Amino acid sequence: MKEQSKIPTGKVQRAAKFVGTGAKVGGNYVKYYAKKAFNPRMDKESLHADNARDIYNSLSELKGSALKVAQMMSMDKNMLPTAYQDKFSMAQYSAPPLSFPLVVKTFQQYFKKSPGQIFDTFTKSAVNAASIGQVHQAVKDGHTYAVKIQYPGVASSVKSDLKLVKPFAVRLMNLNERDLDHYLEEVESKLLEETDYFLEVERSIEISEACAHIENLNFPKYYPDLSSDRVITMDWMQGKVLKEFMATNPDQETRNRIGQAMWDFYDFQIHSLHQVHADPHPGNFIISDEGTLGVIDFGCVKVIPDEFYEPYFSLIRKDLLYKGEELDQRFLDLKFIYENDTDEDKAYFSKVIREMMGLLGQPFHQDEFDFGDDAYFQQIFQMGETISESKKFRESEKARGARDGLYINRTYFGLYSILNELKAKVRTTKPEWAAVAV
Repeated sequence: MKEQSKIPTGKVQRAAKFVGTGAKVGGNYVKYYAKKAFNPRMDKESLHADNARDIYNSLSELKGSALKVAQMMSMDKNMLPTAYQDKFSMAQYSAPPLSFPLVVKTFQQYFKKSPGQIFDTFTKSAVNAASIGQVHQAVKDGHTYAVKIQYPGVASSVKSDLKLVKPFAVRLMNLNERDLDHYLEEVESKLLEETDYFLEVERSIEISEACAHIENLNFPKYYPDLSSDRVITMDWMQGKVLKEFMATNPDQETRNRIGQAMWDFYDFQIHSLHQVHADPHPGNFIISDEGTLGVIDFGCVKVIPDEFYEPYFSLIRKDLLYKGEELDQRFLDLKFIYENDTDEDKAYFSKVIREMMGLLGQPFHQDEFDFGDDAYFQQIFQMGETISESKKFRESEKARGARDGLYINRTYFGLYSILNELKAKVRTTKPEWAAVAV
């Protein structure tokens, strides 16, 4: 893969890149409608493919928040046409990497030494490259490390990048702009946290130690003395990412074991720690040859406020979905409905949200759940399409749903999607340790 020798870091440079991309997208529409004039039956697949390529190529050169948003969008199969999903998902672990001289420059800035002066060996090419940083393999005194290096300018461009990427997000996802504005503050705060590598190391150690008792789950050890606010050093974890693992045609027992470890990991974080690894995409998990699950990258962690936790997770209770006044109060607390809504709007939004929560809560309503049931996921996708195409949701004067729900919903959608890809059957009743205070 071609390496980048520089990244546009100034606001003007980055804005110019977005303007250029917008022009390319506009040109793609012109070409599409010109061709359609001669072939009225032509669908939009070629248009989507051209736009996905041009937008991804531009974002991958910019790196940072803009590329991260594309990665986030690729995780939800309801949001984007397939061409965009396929292209944007590359941001999870195969974005164009930075050239080695820029890596050396980062080490000189934060350690006053080159990688070769700190480690015995250090790969000149990145092993993985994502939206915020890239990973190199290093060896010191016979021990193998993964060294993550943040791209230059990422931290300082979060706010301006989100403003620039907003028009693309509104157009691609068919969103109500008011809804997007409502959630951008939450997205911005999380992206800023992801650029704070001191915070990531602290959270990585804290959560991995708290979850060390969970069966078939592994974490790398982190090394604060070999880390800085733009570099993280941790143990190298041997194994395969999900797609590579599934290509080996693993047996059902192994898939169930890995799925159970993943479910228990998230269940424990949410209900015992009240904070959660909120970036469950396949690139953040390593499956060992022994069939255990390794978890990496704690850059995105959502702390769950008590005032959100209680009403939101009470909706998992199947019986609550049929209790009128109590349910309405939860919907008010979570900003799904508002006191000054019309009776018609209250009835409409309550009905849709109740159906959605009943569907998403199904794994909690039985002792074991088969996440390989594609019919269940088809129902979820259809529900997502219903909401995205709903005139009432798109034209609502108020955003529907508390900001705190954004990353919790994203976590569950990501978790469910990975378990579906694993085709895992998971015991969803709480194990004994769930009752233990931490």
